[in-house]
Amino acid sequence: MNTVLNLSPGPHIRDRWTTRYIMSVVSLALMPTAIVGVLVNGLHALLIILTSVVFAVGTEFLFDKVAHRPDTWKDCSAVVTGLLLALSLSPSVPLYIPALGSIFAILVAKCCFGGLGKNFINPALAGRCFLLLSFGRTMTDFPLDGVSTATPAAALMAGEAVNVTRMFLGTAGGVIGSSVLALMVGGLILWSMDIIHGQICFSVLGGFTLFVALFGGQGFDPRYLVAQICGGGVVMGAFFMATDYTTSPVGKLGQLIYGVIIGVLGGVFRIYGTAADSFSYSIITANLLTPLLETYIIAKPYAYRKAALARQRGEERKPFYQRIPRPVIALVIITLVAGVALSGVYSMTKDTIEEQHRAAAAAAYVAVVPGAESFTTNSDIDSAMEALEGGIYGSDFGRVTINEAMIGLDAGGNVVGYAISVTTADGNDGDITLTLGLNADGVINGIAFTELNETPGMGMRCGDPEFTDQFEGVSVSRFTLLKSGGSITDDTIDAISGATVTSAAVVNAVNAGLDFYESHMKGGSVG
Repeated sequence: MNTVLNLSPGPHIRDRWTTRYIMSVVSLALMPTAIVGVLVNGLHALLIILTSVVFAVGTEFLFDKVAHRPDTWKDCSAVVTGLLLALSLSPSVPLYIPALGSIFAILVAKCCFGGLGKNFINPALAGRCFLLLSFGRTMTDFPLDGVSTATPAAALMAGEAVNVTRMFLGTAGGVIGSSVLALMVGGLILWSMDIIHGQICFSVLGGFTLFVALFGGQGFDPRYLVAQICGGGVVMGAFFMATDYTTSPVGKLGQLIYGVIIGVLGGVFRIYGTAADSFSYSIITANLLTPLLETYIIAKPYAYRKAALARQRGEERKPFYQRIPRPVIALVIITLVAGVALSGVYSMTKDTIEEQHRAAAAAAYVAVVPGAESFTTNSDIDSAMEALEGGIYGSDFGRVTINEAMIGLDAGGNVVGYAISVTTADGNDGDITLTLGLNADGVINGIAFTELNETPGMGMRCGDPEFTDQFEGVSVSRFTLLKSGGSITDDTIDAISGATVTSAAVVNAVNAGLDFYESHMKGGSVG
């Protein structure tokens, strides 16, 4: 006969579903996604996953030892954090990215707030957002078949066509864990085992789908809606991140509202935002709202009803607005006032800003096509621009888009040159927009920047004559960047020391402009 007694405070509940058991099952549910990600993206993806998990577990292990805490690293929650973070990264990121992200996720977002069960936001998402803010360019570099390209979600935002089947299978590019099929297999297994709550994951998907259908501009087009759901981390967020026990509500109604908030915010960011992978921010925002939902959407505990709890606290006669904490009211008012003020300022200055942009572009055209009195296009240029649809130009120039191409005319209507406006998203600190000018014979007059916000003293030096003068007075079809010295010829450009990334981005943008000129403008007539 077993005479061992367990002494503990109530409720006296015993269950085999320990934290370690649940986290182990979640880790196994992520394995199909991880396996597909490695098979599609190669060995480096596996190294990213291993690095992320090792640094997550190692950080919690060291924290436990230094802080003299129990060995919480053994509960496998750090493994789940490392896996989720790794699966939400590009397969091309250097290994220091998952290492730093895991350290931040475990140390800052989890351990510093008391460990598992006390963190107020999902640690893996906190680590990912930290990396997006700190290493934006690296985090948004997504190769496909060896070529840097936009993610399917970004392509959708740009109005481009996407392959839904490849997105569903996880072979269309994007993050390591982009296989929707594998994610759904793991997520539905967790739901069938009652490890995650269906009220959350399905309300996230439902809220997102409904918002995109109403405001996405395509109506209830099934193919468009499926493509939106399959891109940008929606399925991973719905099944594996939004359902985190610690940062989601306990009651069913609260979980339903919480999921709808995530879905709607994800739709807002996707349709009206600038970042295709901003679903992380919608989940973190809902994480911050969870305490408020828990305060005012109270589940019935042990046969207690809201009325009984209210009488117990002496609040049965207080109006609802009197029970809202004053800091919450103040924060809402401040947010509304700030939002209205920012919207008003934007509305008042929108036309002025656009006019300034047009004036800057016109000034750049004049600067690179001297002698031009007016600028026009022809049918070949118009057809080429329409075919591009604002998408990435070619496959050899990085993330470059052709904004506009114009023919410069003198007072007599004769062609004196060509101006091509090009934007590259491969700058070290953001987009770089420049105008390439050529004379009527195809000799380069020079380049003029209309957007250059690189690091002062480094990337900004690409706007100095020392660098830009290298492009002038030559007739070539393509430039080559010299990164570490070499023989200077007409078709080579000496990189700015300490600003190789910016130099390469500028050269690629110029090469794209030259390619467009050779393909669609050279020898063309006006009209």
